[in-house]
Amino acid sequence: MLKFTCCNQVRQFSEAEQAQVLRGIQRGYERECLRVDRSGQMAHSSHPSALGAKLTHPWITTDYAEALLEFITPPSTDPAYPLAFLQDIHRFSAQQLSGEFLWAGSMPCRIGPDADIAIANYGSSNAARFKQVYREGLGLRYGRAMQTIAGAHYNWSLPDAFWPLLHDCCNSQENLPDFINRRYFGLIRNFLRYGWLVPYLFGASPAVCKSFLQDHPSDLTELAPGTLHGPFATSLRMSDLGYQNHAQDKLAISFNTLADYAQGLEAAIRTPDPYYAEMGVREGDTWKQLSDCLLQLEAEFYAPMRPKRVGLGGERPALALKTYGVQYVEMRLFDLNPFVDIGITPEQSLFADALLLMCLFRDSPPITSREQGENDENKHRVVTRGRQPDLQLLVHNREQPLRALAHELFDDMAPFAAMLDSAYGEQRHHQALQTLRQRIDQPELTPSAQVIKAVKQHGGYFNFAFEMSKTHTQSLQAVALAPELQTTFKDAAEDSLAQQARLDAEPQPPFEDFVSNYFAQTGS
Repeated sequence: MLKFTCCNQVRQFSEAEQAQVLRGIQRGYERECLRVDRSGQMAHSSHPSALGAKLTHPWITTDYAEALLEFITPPSTDPAYPLAFLQDIHRFSAQQLSGEFLWAGSMPCRIGPDADIAIANYGSSNAARFKQVYREGLGLRYGRAMQTIAGAHYNWSLPDAFWPLLHDCCNSQENLPDFINRRYFGLIRNFLRYGWLVPYLFGASPAVCKSFLQDHPSDLTELAPGTLHGPFATSLRMSDLGYQNHAQDKLAISFNTLADYAQGLEAAIRTPDPYYAEMGVREGDTWKQLSDCLLQLEAEFYAPMRPKRVGLGGERPALALKTYGVQYVEMRLFDLNPFVDIGITPEQSLFADALLLMCLFRDSPPITSREQGENDENKHRVVTRGRQPDLQLLVHNREQPLRALAHELFDDMAPFAAMLDSAYGEQRHHQALQTLRQRIDQPELTPSAQVIKAVKQHGGYFNFAFEMSKTHTQSLQAVALAPELQTTFKDAAEDSLAQQARLDAEPQPPFEDFVSNYFAQTGS
């Protein structure tokens, strides 16, 4: 029998209810990866037309740089489906590449100066131009090198049938939509508290090519010629070198309530920043960024986890959240595992499911500014020196050993892994936690430690990552897709090209009006 404990009450659920509420969890992945040429340099070719139109394709697009592919899996209640679909989409895509490879690591290959990094181009429509100008603005604000970093996002939601059961269990007097929003935000706050465990266990970017720093100073040390690293680092992608940087320190966006979060985002996209204003928004007809505000768009807020909602009428993200409520959460802390052809391993979702359920059910008080400082500091310590022996983290202003804290979290996740295994009639979640738990006391088992070892063996990060890239791409190309899958992906590519052609052919109002109308949405 499944037990839910909520508000000091315990309720048991039948096997049928258990299957309904836990087998209905929806999952999906977004995986980014660079295209590189035969010499291992970032590809300067355009997005392959055989992959379709990146503006309109449902599963294959680009993220920031033109060479940064992004693969998106549809949400599914089948736990195995996202990775199986991702495997298929990798095979299809790899087989469309001509003399290029899919880069295996989160941190990029050897890159040249910013001017050599092409921003993704989505077409001539206003919607396409909007996406491109946003990315131009990111390059202006943070440098284009950051637009070559790749990672994996895990999208996760609980089924509609789950929420009335929990609502009744808690004897809540809230209406159901408010209850759902409150509990999702409680989950997110706990993830901000405990999410440091993800880069410790799965971080795989402890080293970078020296070219990535673009001659900027750092405290990284040389591991091999042309390679810099943090000796105990787990995820430099999530450090100040990546999108987790000090440029957004002035933002004050709270996750304590949906209203606070939406209001914070709204303020950020409407509050001018003197530095960005000095950069300028336009030079004649050339747009340099969408605005001179703290954020151009809500998507520019780089949080470890974000609440998400697909708008029903093209609403801005903050407005869609405020109007319709949280639909799912996006967990953003996974590095790409360079030892795996699709960059993601099965135990990652098994672990994430148990962690997210624990975060949902554990008490989650509001986060004060002091605690937010602790959360930020803990993540910084783990991503820059997580494997350091006897590393301490902050808990209520006190230093405590990372290893002890990590074991406590695994103890707390165990009942939720058992719930999931009971629902699915298996032991995969329990087994995954058992295996991953060994990494706490044996940091040499972590992907970041294995990357350091491999980089040394190959004589540099570039040599190692390029070898993995060639091996994985060639193995993906060697396995033929089933004919029906080949047809599905080919049809999707052709449909996306036709859809974009129609968009490009439509009369467009002035781009300035398009941008103004976007920001004019207020929901009032």
